Amino acid sequence: MSKTPDGVEIRPYEPGDAEAFWNLKRGFELTIGAGTGGDDKRSKYEAKLTADYRERYLSWVERCATDDPGCIVVADADASANGDGERDSTLVGYAFALPEETTFIWDAAVLNELFVDPAYRGTGVADALMEAVLDHARSQDLPLDRMVLDVDEANERARAFYDRYGFDHWGELVARDL
Repeated sequence: MSKTPDGVEIRPYEPGDAEAFWNLKRGFELTIGAGTGGDDKRSKYEAKLTADYRERYLSWVERCATDDPGCIVVADADASANGDGERDSTLVGYAFALPEETTFIWDAAVLNELFVDPAYRGTGVADALMEAVLDHARSQDLPLDRMVLDVDEANERARAFYDRYGFDHWGELVARDL
């Protein structure tokens, strides 16, 4: 697909990425919006990251990537071939747009998650991931030509990033415990 200025390759998710992808997902769940949502937020998210959740989540990721190739893109910092002809990879970020079949939930493309390893923040990786996921969303048959996402209002870094890409306030997401 594309290369960032650092030489990180942005490419579609592949089944062999599962373990590295899960490590990034854990990072997303445990660090995104750090300092937002109260003291119990991290412990709630940490508690959900069980072996069962991991298995179910990665199975869902596999279905999404199979049903809509390109809806999940990864940033691969070491995409070189090893001696066996296999590719060694070090995933340092990902962007996950929900598959086209789910567009009727919000009548738009949905950016489910975008996460970059803290060591790669500020390097252009997030921008490359965002461009790739926007390109993919443009290829989807959407009721509205729009992408939506939710972001914690206290997560100033993420809000500034999405502001740069022209995301505007469009309603309000509310939640409650079940």
